[in-house]
Amino acid sequence: MAVAITLQEYLDRWGVEYEVLRHKHSSSSLETAEAAHIPGSKLAKCVMTEDYQGYLMVVVPADHQVEFELLDEALDRRLELATEQELEDLFSDCEIGAIPPLGEAYGIDVALDESLAGCDEVFFEAGNHTELIHLRGEDFRDLMVGASRGRFSAHL
Repeated sequence: MAVAITLQEYLDRWGVEYEVLRHKHSSSSLETAEAAHIPGSKLAKCVMTEDYQGYLMVVVPADHQVEFELLDEALDRRLELATEQELEDLFSDCEIGAIPPLGEAYGIDVALDESLAGCDEVFFEAGNHTELIHLRGEDFRDLMVGASRGRFSAHL
């Protein structure tokens, strides 16, 4: 599978320069970081959540886990994980577990963990389990300008 078309069109529309990196098939974010020989702290993963207000994409480093208490408190919400069936419908051009962390491309609100804010470069899933997008940290932050920000994850 190639880079998700929604993602590719979104990056092209914003005029962002990016590199596509291939790696061996992986089934988790930490496996992906290892396969691509990059630090888990620079691999942005998304965790899809929902509540009565709708979906929220939570973006954290691959070597972190979402702390729902911190997230709920920071955003004054009661979020829980979205189901895989819902994700298939929302991200029809992506493989499950390889959703890119650019929710705006899919019309979904985003919450960005501050631990990614200072990265000089950021990597993330391209919509499949064998490719990553590589961006300058500044470009990633520009793409995340509309995201809520805070500290709502903990290192694994």
